[in-house]
Amino acid sequence: MSETLYYIICIILSVAVLSGISLMSKVKTAVAGNLLSAVSVLLGIVITLLYKELFSGWTIYIFMLLGILIGSTFAYRVKMIEMPQLVALLNGVGGLASALVGVLSLIGIGVVINEYPIFVNVTSVLAIVVGLITLSGSLVAAGKLHKILPQKPVVWKKHSTIVTGFIIILISTIIYSAFTSNTLIVLAISVVFSSLFGYAFAIRVGGADMPITISLLNSLSGVAGAIAGMAVNDLMLVSIGGIVGASGLFLTQIMCKAMNRSLSDILLGKTSVEKKSPKEVVAEADDTIEKVGDKVVEEVQQTEDNRLIFKRDEGEVLRAAKSVIIVPGYGMALAQAQHLVRTLADKFEENGAEVKFAIHPVAGRMPGHMNVLLAEADVPYDKLYEMDDVNEQFEETDVVIVIGANDVINPAARDAKDTPIYGMPVLNVDKAKEIFICNFDLNPGYAGVDNPLYKRKEGIYLLLGDAKETVASLIDRFN
Repeated sequence: MSETLYYIICIILSVAVLSGISLMSKVKTAVAGNLLSAVSVLLGIVITLLYKELFSGWTIYIFMLLGILIGSTFAYRVKMIEMPQLVALLNGVGGLASALVGVLSLIGIGVVINEYPIFVNVTSVLAIVVGLITLSGSLVAAGKLHKILPQKPVVWKKHSTIVTGFIIILISTIIYSAFTSNTLIVLAISVVFSSLFGYAFAIRVGGADMPITISLLNSLSGVAGAIAGMAVNDLMLVSIGGIVGASGLFLTQIMCKAMNRSLSDILLGKTSVEKKSPKEVVAEADDTIEKVGDKVVEEVQQTEDNRLIFKRDEGEVLRAAKSVIIVPGYGMALAQAQHLVRTLADKFEENGAEVKFAIHPVAGRMPGHMNVLLAEADVPYDKLYEMDDVNEQFEETDVVIVIGANDVINPAARDAKDTPIYGMPVLNVDKAKEIFICNFDLNPGYAGVDNPLYKRKEGIYLLLGDAKETVASLIDRFN
């Protein structure tokens, strides 16, 4: 294959991957976009083997087969509720692959002699550093999501000083690699301190900020791949890695904007506050809560089974609704209640109601988490609405059903200054006529801010407990 043809194919496949990412931004075309990007990457592997004349390396096919078997097993066995952990692990695997390329390039295994050894050394060390930061950070993220590690931010004494020290050591090592032939020392320092740095920066991120952290780690995995491509002079790897890195960074910025948080605050663990006990949440009503309007009362009146005293029959309210918006959240994911939610939506539609699903961009534990779960339950794509498209419709909606969501529907975000969610765009659930909230308890969300919706006297129906059970009870009441 000629060099010119190789470059042309690289451009075509890069554009195909970009087109796939663009298609994945729309629910209806997401599957096609994912398939297009996957096929483009597969073709990229084949073209690379052909251009580099590597088809004779039989060990390549063994490892490719192992990768196919492992990936197929994950695709078959991993549940939708575990998808955020899997995405985090896949980011880490991408970082590890780039780091391994960097290691082999640094010590001169499988690499042709290059005219620019300094450039090769520096980019190799960079690939190792960024790749292992991605790996260790992703493992911590997966551990937090799987509740193996604490979900709250873990902040050590002089944490920032430690992290800064790691950064100084890593930068010094990268610079040193340009002036030394002792690659083993450089390799050892790079591996140890980049792994420690990845752990140190990820461990102080709270569980609620995992969507942003996963997006950042996705970006880093692409950056590591692009740098590894520079080290081994592979244009295809540089191009695809750069696309993944840029798209991940854009997504990180979008998620930060959606949560009204700065990336630095998230990485420094400054976005969570200590939560209050359920009794304090029920008893307290601060100035922010009083701003909700005439539907606010001094205290929440509860029955023995932890539900509010209702003035209207719930079944009557549900059956009378002609417009319904369902707001899914992380609680739905934990309870794996998406199939029952689909059944409830079908009940409304059979009764002549129009049903929509309002998706907040940071609901769940990864970007698109709710979309994935609802797709598993065969909820039609055209019923999923992004926040900006549906927010103005809450005021005219008869019934809103909230399934395991808190911070993303908390109206205190508009008024409660000096709180982690102040200024964060939220779904306008509080403007609806009748609201059913199927949350586990009355505790604040991960941000630790009381939800004024719990204080309303009229038009509020709190069904506390496991979302599977509370949604099932709604279906029973509907009947």
